[in-house]
Amino acid sequence: MLEMLVVDDEETVGRIFAQRLRKEIREGAIVLHFARNGYEALEVFERRLSALGLVLSDINMPGMSGLELLGRIRRQAPTVPVFMISAYEDDKSRHQALELGATGYLAKPMEFTELKRLLVQFGSGAHS
Repeated sequence: MLEMLVVDDEETVGRIFAQRLRKEIREGAIVLHFARNGYEALEVFERRLSALGLVLSDINMPGMSGLELLGRIRRQAPTVPVFMISAYEDDKSRHQALELGATGYLAKPMEFTELKRLLVQFGSGAHS
């Protein structure tokens, strides 16, 4: 089982993930947590730290940016895979995210075939 945290200020993103991954969720292969901002994400992260196997976070969010969230996650859990997501092809943000320790960078709209590849890759808890 893989516990995954998705962080995005657009509420529809959580519904899309739940819909696209409904089979995996129903089968118990994935537990999906959703946070609408960096502060909610930190709450979930701190509660589920020992169980989380993957974090996907939008970069541009009001309040705490995804890059700030990434920095906080890295201080607490340097090995948890964190992928940054952005609708903007911005080399500066991509470089900054990777410099701050992001595992990777994904473009919106998400390619769910790519996401499912990540789920297989990280689903075994390989970060532990």
